[in-house]
Amino acid sequence: AVCALSRLQKLYVSGTGLRELPEEIEELRELRILALDFNKLERLPDGLCRLPRLTRLYLGSNRLLALPADFAQLQSLRCLWIEGNFLRRFPRPLLRLVALQSLQMGDNRLRALPAELPRMTGLRGLWLYGNRFEEFPPALLRMGRLHILDLDRNRLGGFPDLHPLRALRVFSYDHNPVTGPPRVADTVFLVGEGAVERMAERDEPTPRPLPRRPARAFEDEEEEDLLIGGAGSRVLAHPGGNLRALEGPPGLGT
Repeated sequence: AVCALSRLQKLYVSGTGLRELPEEIEELRELRILALDFNKLERLPDGLCRLPRLTRLYLGSNRLLALPADFAQLQSLRCLWIEGNFLRRFPRPLLRLVALQSLQMGDNRLRALPAELPRMTGLRGLWLYGNRFEEFPPALLRMGRLHILDLDRNRLGGFPDLHPLRALRVFSYDHNPVTGPPRVADTVFLVGEGAVERMAERDEPTPRPLPRRPARAFEDEEEEDLLIGGAGSRVLAHPGGNLRALEGPPGLGT
């Protein structure tokens, strides 16, 4: 019955135990925001990939192993949260979403990133915490437009020189087996082992944990507020202080 609401623009179905979606979801041609996080979805129907106006999609904390090949049709998508699933490989359909700005892939099972990642020229925020990276993915060094990069809680033993990431403003690397911070531009805010000392060397204020903000306060904000520095940016942090997102997810636990 919900799929018959052809003018619906926002749909929140979070934390309901949902196990599947009907193919008829493609009838929601005006849908802008879809929240399906904290459910039990193991696959997505092809119909979801035919929502031409969808800009924000929340799929966190489900049971997804992959994304449909047709996912690349979501060319209006700007923000995708797919954290807390079972992704072992970076979904290749995402490489064709050149306008995607915010990609949340924390707490999956990724070990590597594709060499083609720099095709995602619109990407500004990338969260990869809680995965299984043992080496810094080389493709990230060619992501010169990234503003935020979170690699917290991986298995990284060191970092290359990150100066090639000229637009980087925030880098989180906490809870990795490293002995100190990476080499970055002086404009980068660091979160991790040795960050306080490095920031002090720059004569900058000591980093403090960033406060949590209420969720669901973002639906009508401008798209640029997905990026750090926007007038309405919502930067979240866990109690240890590292960054989690630019806006509150519409699901549970925030």
